Amino acid sequence: MNNDHQIESLLSNNNLNPGLRKIAEKVKNEERISFDEGVYLYEQADLPYLGILANYIRNKRHGDLTYFNRNFHIEPTNICVYDCKFCSYSRMIKQREEGWEMDVDGMIDIVKKYDKEPVTEVHITGGVVPKQNLEFYADFFTRCKAHRSDLHIKALTPVEYYYIFKKAKLSHYDGMKYLKEAGLDSMPGGGAEIFHPEIREKIAHDKCTAEQWLDIHEQAHKLGMRSNATMLYGHIEEFWHRVDHMDRLRQLQDKTGGFQAFIPLKFRNKDNQMSDVPEVSVVEDLRNYAIARIYMDNFDHIKAYWAMISRNTAQLSLNFGVDDIDGTLDDTTKIYSMAGAEEQNPAMSTQQLVRLIKDVGRKPIERDTLYNVINDYTDFEFEDEVKPKFYSLPVINS
Repeated sequence: MNNDHQIESLLSNNNLNPGLRKIAEKVKNEERISFDEGVYLYEQADLPYLGILANYIRNKRHGDLTYFNRNFHIEPTNICVYDCKFCSYSRMIKQREEGWEMDVDGMIDIVKKYDKEPVTEVHITGGVVPKQNLEFYADFFTRCKAHRSDLHIKALTPVEYYYIFKKAKLSHYDGMKYLKEAGLDSMPGGGAEIFHPEIREKIAHDKCTAEQWLDIHEQAHKLGMRSNATMLYGHIEEFWHRVDHMDRLRQLQDKTGGFQAFIPLKFRNKDNQMSDVPEVSVVEDLRNYAIARIYMDNFDHIKAYWAMISRNTAQLSLNFGVDDIDGTLDDTTKIYSMAGAEEQNPAMSTQQLVRLIKDVGRKPIERDTLYNVINDYTDFEFEDEVKPKFYSLPVINS
């Protein structure tokens, strides 16, 4: 059953809740749903209903195309001046002996390891320490571009930038402008967590506020840079906090158009100060992806990090609004694995990523950071490929 038939079948169901019917009609007519309707979806909508709507939107925008890129991470330090309760990755400065702090030479050495590899992006984020300041990163960006000018630098979050710019006595705009001129290309979406202060104060009380996070992205957008946005879900927040978070992002996107992808991040409870908080189910993961796709109508892409949610859940998410599963990673990040993600050594070859996408009937597209197509692997066959058994995505009937 194709997307149009599924949504028509849904709307022809006389037993459909009137509130859910109204939302389905809005989705069909490409109308924006309201804040209250977003909360209503979380409270009332089941997974099959959400899958039909999210898949309808996803397929109208992207068809079967599913994006990935060839990337690697650099995590300059896991030492941090901040004390986020959900973080399994960072170590406070007083625990320095348990962590690492890289210098610029060490970071450049990591870049050089990929000199003969067809990677297109280096993703940089980590802890916040005083010596990794404005000049530290300007030096790295400049040297990285001098060494490999075609490598896209996607670096640091507003949490890091807010600290760096405050220490340098620069405005958000002037700080972003300075680093852009040094070689910065775009920003990842981290550090957003949950924007509402009653939750943010409890889980990340000493890092930048929602307003500061949003303003740094706005200044980057004014400078022509693109960025992503995340939301940490599945801990102590309520459904309306998630919608409040997405609504603030949707409002800024209306204003600037600078966001590329929205990335829901699942709270993992291993070895952090919130280990007593149970993790949500895979069903809730899929519901959350779907509602994000329905609510974030002005975001082109919804991304699932396969390294955080597992390869199997990433495959399932492609039928619940997700059209991007991130990149090869090459086991260069510890942020997910230290929090208890299924992928303890996150790395996939291009061939593995392509197979993962093809196995659920989607079309694998290698992209660059700005979603320009590099390779279409839909009909490509690797020389040594052994074709595994085909597994189709679950069919959702109304």
